[in-house]
Amino acid sequence: MGTAAVCLAKTSVTRIFVVEDSELIRERLLSMLASMSGVEVIGHAETAGDAIAGILAVRPEVVVLDIKLKASSGIEVLQTIKRRLASVTVIMLTNYASEEYRKRCLEAGAEYFLDKTNEFEQLCPILHQLKRNAQE
Repeated sequence: MGTAAVCLAKTSVTRIFVVEDSELIRERLLSMLASMSGVEVIGHAETAGDAIAGILAVRPEVVVLDIKLKASSGIEVLQTIKRRLASVTVIMLTNYASEEYRKRCLEAGAEYFLDKTNEFEQLCPILHQLKRNAQE
């Protein structure tokens, strides 16, 4: 997480919504994002219902979304928000990084698919790239 604090420039703000049912991982994500310039976490949720309601209410630019949620599926959240809010960028962040899940998520509209174990630190460079793309 060391470089996260200087990852994004201060010229504009990327509004992010985090969907993660693991309190430990959610807190790690929120802490990392809070330390980044140009990022504002505008909401977070643990369940699919809360996630969909929150995302549709606050309309973030980016959603960081886990596949497995308590009693529900992040893929269902992905499908619903992409139908209703197609412009949102979705970054799947999961411990279930099989090719089958990767394919399902990308087909459902996720722009990125990251393995929590091996690719967690790629979140910062992805956000940096999204910000650059938005400024062009």
